[in-house]
Amino acid sequence: MDSFAIRNFGCRVNQAEAFAWAEELQRRGLRLETDPARSGIVVVNSCTLTGRADRDVRKFVRRILRENPGARLVVTGCLAERDPGGFDSLPGVWKVVPNGAKASLPDLLAPAGRFAAGDEPAVGARSFRARAMLKVQDGCDRACCFCVIPSVRGRSVSLPLAAAVDRARAFAAQGFKEIVLTGIHLCSWGQDLEPRRTLADLLAAVAAAPGDFRVRLSSLDPRLMPAPLVDLLVSSPRICPHFHLSLQHASAGILRAMGRNSTPGEYREILAALHRKAPEAALGADVIVGFPGETEEDFRELEAFLTAAPLAYIHVFAYSPRPGTAAEGETGVPSRIKAGRAIRLRRLSKEKWTAYREAFVGRVLDGIVVRAGRPEAEVLTSNYIDVRAPGEGAARGSAVRVKITRVADGAAVVAPEAHAAPPCGTAEVAPKAHAAPPCAAAFGEIVGDGPGGRS
Repeated sequence: MDSFAIRNFGCRVNQAEAFAWAEELQRRGLRLETDPARSGIVVVNSCTLTGRADRDVRKFVRRILRENPGARLVVTGCLAERDPGGFDSLPGVWKVVPNGAKASLPDLLAPAGRFAAGDEPAVGARSFRARAMLKVQDGCDRACCFCVIPSVRGRSVSLPLAAAVDRARAFAAQGFKEIVLTGIHLCSWGQDLEPRRTLADLLAAVAAAPGDFRVRLSSLDPRLMPAPLVDLLVSSPRICPHFHLSLQHASAGILRAMGRNSTPGEYREILAALHRKAPEAALGADVIVGFPGETEEDFRELEAFLTAAPLAYIHVFAYSPRPGTAAEGETGVPSRIKAGRAIRLRRLSKEKWTAYREAFVGRVLDGIVVRAGRPEAEVLTSNYIDVRAPGEGAARGSAVRVKITRVADGAAVVAPEAHAAPPCGTAEVAPKAHAAPPCAAAFGEIVGDGPGGRS
């Protein structure tokens, strides 16, 4: 049991948790294994955002129990929180760890006295991701009718400002060129602190920390994006020009039914402000089709809004009833109609994402090597374009400059209703079951080191 593997499902917060576990477990002497079938310990960080996410998690657990029956299998995350009995009853599952006990998972797997521990990672340790993932917030105080996450994550809790800055400093000192700030409801950061803080306060403090790194943000709630925050997002050279918003819908009636307490006009103003002040930034959005009561007119309002909006891509979710939510018992849109609407919006997303990438052909952009290899490396640009480039000499995690030479079609996997990965998913993110819609792939060449040189 000297090796461990982690399999993530779902959101960036899960990725950040796994990143922290991997760092700590290696610090305590365990070896990170990429193949769960060969690992002594397998940690499954589950998701329950949709019915498809539930099925994917359970399918993976059953597969590992067959392929690696001698492993200690630990299941945690949101599905384990919502339905622990569904895993406790499976022979071969060693532990089911609720979300509230996630912080103690390293103690469970590598208790003091059994493994050597130190302040630095063990010799030969490697990063779980090419980019550092920093969870600064957990939980949600909102009550959207469709969402099960508040019931499995609890109320909003923020990492204190000083602790967040210290961790960012540590990541920069380790050589990470990009730090991804994550939260279940990131825009709520600081509202539970004393004195009360805002996300703008956090970003300003992290951006002022010493080191050669950039900051990328996970999903933002347009209902909590006041003008000072928008101004900071588009003006700070430390913040990547990539902003993903949880829109969910653009029909006033459906937004009310969802409990979103927002209007299409407010969304339109936020997107317009971001695009006006940062016209080259990649703007993305989550939307849900097939919510109970969604008429053809409602859908056409959503489609028209998305078509006109300055969005680079759209993550499309087909509504999935979740146990215990206010909308669970409502009559949904027929599956055939819901699927057709999702296809239409994914086609729109593909068109927008292709056009966005094509606008940068011939341009040189800053990026991070997220996958090193031969003959190709994978580079993620600061504005979220996933570029394939000749990989000779490109170290994983290094900052580079890459020239986009062409955009070609058909290089990604179709996204199901489960929590989507970023457009044309990268080596950083979710597995195939959570990949992005088909879209054009960008190709290019690495033309030099990034702003701070390679790590």
